[in-house]
Amino acid sequence: MESMGTEKPRRPRRSCTPEFRAEIVGLCRRGDRSVGQSARDFELTKTAVRDWVKQAEVDAGPTTAD
Repeated sequence: MESMGTEKPRRPRRSCTPEFRAEIVGLCRRGDRSVGQSARDFELTKTAVRDWVKQAEVDAGPTTAD
């Protein structure tokens, strides 16, 4: 199927190290930056940052509710 030229060009896919992801997640979880602000500042998609934060919460395990 041919493109009519109306599609926005895709960002090139890039890989991020686990350390970089952990740094971004840490900024979001501490409240230093929002997901959106982190995405803008580091030229990432909000979806990617949001997914990283969610996965970090899952990896951390259940929290104890008092």
